[in-house]
Amino acid sequence: MGKEPVTEQFFMDKLTEAKVHFERAVDCKHTEFDDLYPYMIEHPQFFWYKRYVAWSELLTIVSLCEQLSFDWKKQFTPSQVEYLEQRVMSAKVLDFWFENNDSKEHAQRQ
Repeated sequence: MGKEPVTEQFFMDKLTEAKVHFERAVDCKHTEFDDLYPYMIEHPQFFWYKRYVAWSELLTIVSLCEQLSFDWKKQFTPSQVEYLEQRVMSAKVLDFWFENNDSKEHAQRQ
């Protein structure tokens, strides 16, 4: 595996991956985290921790994009941008990340 150049496209790809990871965690879908800590599924706090890890990953990549002046906001809805700028993963973020749970985008993730 060769070294991949660190370009804006590289960061946008990583941002997309982090967004999908977070959205799968919000929907309680399988993520890489489940494979790393399979015993955690038995514990009620697992889903909060899994979401927190995914949220932290997403915030880290957003922060790097900000520092590098990459336009990360175009991959998110205005309300999602607001949540990310506030940086706090609250119940509001989890409840309203998908603005319309009946949307085609959300249904395709099922």
